[in-house]
Amino acid sequence: MLYTILKNGAQMPFWMLMLIIFSYAILIFVMLPVHEMAHAFVAVKLGDNTPRWHGRLRFNPLAHLDLWGTLLLVVFGFGYAKPVPVNPRNFARPKRDMALTALAGPLSNVLIALVALLLFRMVQLANASYIIELYAGLVLVDIIAGVSLSLAVFNLLPVPPLDGSRIFAAILPSRWTYYMNQYQQYFTIGVMFLIATGALNVPLGFLVHYLGGILCAIVGLPNYF
Repeated sequence: MLYTILKNGAQMPFWMLMLIIFSYAILIFVMLPVHEMAHAFVAVKLGDNTPRWHGRLRFNPLAHLDLWGTLLLVVFGFGYAKPVPVNPRNFARPKRDMALTALAGPLSNVLIALVALLLFRMVQLANASYIIELYAGLVLVDIIAGVSLSLAVFNLLPVPPLDGSRIFAAILPSRWTYYMNQYQQYFTIGVMFLIATGALNVPLGFLVHYLGGILCAIVGLPNYF
């Protein structure tokens, strides 16, 4: 969003600029909290009340947002919120239940993208005017669905502290998981570097294109990704 505004803001109509900003506000104040609430909800359902005790089982953006993760989302389209505290010892099957808890976040983003695409399809079926369809495509497809899928794919990377590391921990040897957690800060710095240099754009873009194509096919749309 920031790059688009800096590059094209002077040429954009004011209403379009406000529409883009409003759409990203929805992503920040709705999508990120929903992502973290999904983690908390599944953890509680599987027997760990730690998220509830830390106030993470509620829809309050201030309880979930992380400053740097939010800035990354605005600037690069990939970001994160505050991790939900979970105690695996409260689970009946710690490895499996941690993986399910971690998977809940990216799945919530995929569902948000699916709902956005479905709403856009409904706009098309309603024979809306070209201008309305153009606006709906910008907001629902390009911004909400696109960024939601990007966030889902990004969080599935098997790198601490992202969700993918906890999912893969269910199948990796315990000593590998130990070393990954021990050197988590270095993995985080490495991921930040790859994002800043654009090294992740191609592989993540391919995955978003593939996953987006599946969702578009489900609702009867061509692949917009």
